[in-house]
Amino acid sequence: MRVLGIETSCDETSAALLSGSGDEARVESLVILSQDVHRVFGGVVPEIASRAHVTAIVPVVEEALREAGMVRGDVEAVAVTNGPGLVGALLVGVSFAKALAFALEVPVVGVHHMEGHLFAAALESREAVPPFTALLVSGGHTLLIDVEAWGMYRLLGRTRDDAAGEAFDKVAKLLGLPYPGGPAIEREAHDEAGRQLSNSYRFSRPMLRRDQRPGDADYYDVSFSGLKTAVLNAVRDSGAAAIEAPRRSAIARAFQDALIETLVEKTARAVRQFRRRRVVLGGGVSGNRTLVEAMSAHLAALGARVFAPSPRLATDNAAMIARAGLFHLERGERSGLDLNAFASMPIPGLAD
Repeated sequence: MRVLGIETSCDETSAALLSGSGDEARVESLVILSQDVHRVFGGVVPEIASRAHVTAIVPVVEEALREAGMVRGDVEAVAVTNGPGLVGALLVGVSFAKALAFALEVPVVGVHHMEGHLFAAALESREAVPPFTALLVSGGHTLLIDVEAWGMYRLLGRTRDDAAGEAFDKVAKLLGLPYPGGPAIEREAHDEAGRQLSNSYRFSRPMLRRDQRPGDADYYDVSFSGLKTAVLNAVRDSGAAAIEAPRRSAIARAFQDALIETLVEKTARAVRQFRRRRVVLGGGVSGNRTLVEAMSAHLAALGARVFAPSPRLATDNAAMIARAGLFHLERGERSGLDLNAFASMPIPGLAD
């Protein structure tokens, strides 16, 4: 089956062509157009994002078709993100997908954005398939999920406040670093200028205690608002209007260490409890190489292998949406032309 995927949940307009079946499906093309204008505002402005999607959606889809060597008539189904995300941005993709599917007389299927991230690593590694433990970390979500099979998910933990990516963005702003904050924090944390102060800062690992046990409400959940406040206090204590490079690097390293250690330990708990031998990372923060390396090193001792998508597939992209859509299409699922967009929605297939 040849599936056209469309993704417009935030500030990336993306289209991709996927062909084949099941875990053997391959990406024929992938086009991602990012909206750099949001850097000026230090975060995504929903109205600007929506208008940019309107302008970009047609040429992005046409370019994806061209790269795949296909024309519109070759498309056999359309998969589109319909939530969660920015409603205005989502509506652009959903409206276009429904109109195209109607014109081509092919099925359309709505896809949950975070379920798409579960499939991203499998597009590059045939071993990144269930059963596995999944850690999805992005600007809007931090989810720890046990994946027994595609479509069979158990939500173990989630953030109670800021998502990991949001924490990176906010801390970067506190330190005077650019948006998006994740890459900027990682670069700053590895800057040699801060090594002499590396022992001057250490932040508590939030919601991580040795007396926690499976079944406790906070055993898998995470919280990063307190960690963000700790960084704020460290910046204020520096007493400078603009924090200097060595101290900025040391704080960035201490923040990143605390966040990563928390995520690694929470994931390790799931690996031990469910005896998984594979761990799949997804979402924009999974592009953080320090996180991937720390996760791989820690879980190797438990006999688990870590799979992380390349940066291109870690960020929001239509290839993962096409793959998740293919899964639902192969199960006979279809969406009607009343398909709508939702700012929040549960992941399909979650166990009670």
